[in-house]
Amino acid sequence: MASHSSGRHRAPGRFNPVSELSDIVASAAQPAVKTSAVIAASGGLVASFALPASAASAAPAPRAKGATTAAPVAVQAPETAAPAASSAFGVIGFKATAKPKPKPVVRVVPERTVQAASRSTARKDYTSLKPAAGGVLAIAAQYEGLMYSYGGTSPSTGFDCSGFTQYVFGRVGISLPRTAEEQKQATTRVSNPQPGDLVFFGSPAYHVGIYAGNGMMWDSPRSGKAVALRSIWSSNVTYGRP
Repeated sequence: MASHSSGRHRAPGRFNPVSELSDIVASAAQPAVKTSAVIAASGGLVASFALPASAASAAPAPRAKGATTAAPVAVQAPETAAPAASSAFGVIGFKATAKPKPKPVVRVVPERTVQAASRSTARKDYTSLKPAAGGVLAIAAQYEGLMYSYGGTSPSTGFDCSGFTQYVFGRVGISLPRTAEEQKQATTRVSNPQPGDLVFFGSPAYHVGIYAGNGMMWDSPRSGKAVALRSIWSSNVTYGRP
């Protein structure tokens, strides 16, 4: 009796395309050139795998019965560049603006008006003064600004201290000696002076002026100074009435 070896048959059951696809991939993992393998499954599932050169199969994969032959399809996902990450920590959104240049400062210098003064107005003419109506104080004030002159006794030359008092009192008709000490001896000493009395400095007297009240006097003090109303600067004084 002839004996027959029984062949292997697929166990009856439900067809699983994923399992068949895994078997095909395992059988195709043989050394070959790097290429894209197209595998057709019995259920019509078509996939493409990029196999390395050491794992690609040199022979075409067997086709299952009843499978439709499909053209090789290369399935490759498009390469997309990942968005570059940017560090936004600490970044403040602002727009820089250029600092405006300062405007130049224009200084306006007022023009000076220079008026030429004639000699007649630049220097007071003390020689043509009329007698003052207010007595010796008014006469003394007329010569304010006249510069001191040692030994001077008139407006044309200038005055020293006793020359000034001698001239002023002479304008009201009172004659006085020439020096300060001589005038002191020629007057009556008073303790309660009145405006128009003479004030003498030191003993013997080295300076004299005309008392104007409130601690003030008219005098011609020294070289470089002029006739003026000034304060009595010393306490060592005496008063005399002509």
